[in-house]
Amino acid sequence: MNHLRLESKRLTLCTFRDSDILNVHEMLLRPESTAFNPTTYSEDKKDTERLINTWQLESEQGKDRKKFTFLIEETINHAFVGIIGIDIIKLHYKNAEVWFKLSPENWGKGYGTEALERIIQFGFEDLKLHRIEAGCAVDNIASYKIMEKTGMIREAHRRKLLPLKNGWSDNYEYAILEEDYFSKI
Repeated sequence: MNHLRLESKRLTLCTFRDSDILNVHEMLLRPESTAFNPTTYSEDKKDTERLINTWQLESEQGKDRKKFTFLIEETINHAFVGIIGIDIIKLHYKNAEVWFKLSPENWGKGYGTEALERIIQFGFEDLKLHRIEAGCAVDNIASYKIMEKTGMIREAHRRKLLPLKNGWSDNYEYAILEEDYFSKI
């Protein structure tokens, strides 16, 4: 599964190239992109380069690979859309976690839903997972709407879980099971 390319109607999910560093770096520093993110990112572009290098190395791990992080781009013109990942968190339970971040100029175009649907498909059909989870701050309405559109079900509301810039935030947790996925295709 080295250098995977996942395609959907309008998007390609692919491995990172060195030319993607600036786009990813700029997105990670945009305040509107990181408002609901508990992770802080460095203003040093070399730190973003190291992060992308880690993702590139993970893409070369072969059959023991546990983390899959993709660049999201428009298929036709290769324009940068964002990043998305699926991490196998409990191998024995066939359980993974998905996450995504889109550049603000791509919000509201349905790209988040399309990319998440494609990574869920990859998780169940290629990785043979049983359960895929995700979470977000309760005020991150756009993220949880995307999860709901893909068939993920809200399972929990955890109090003051996420350390955000403006204080502790409650978190919604979502999941989709293989039988949920296969019953709707």
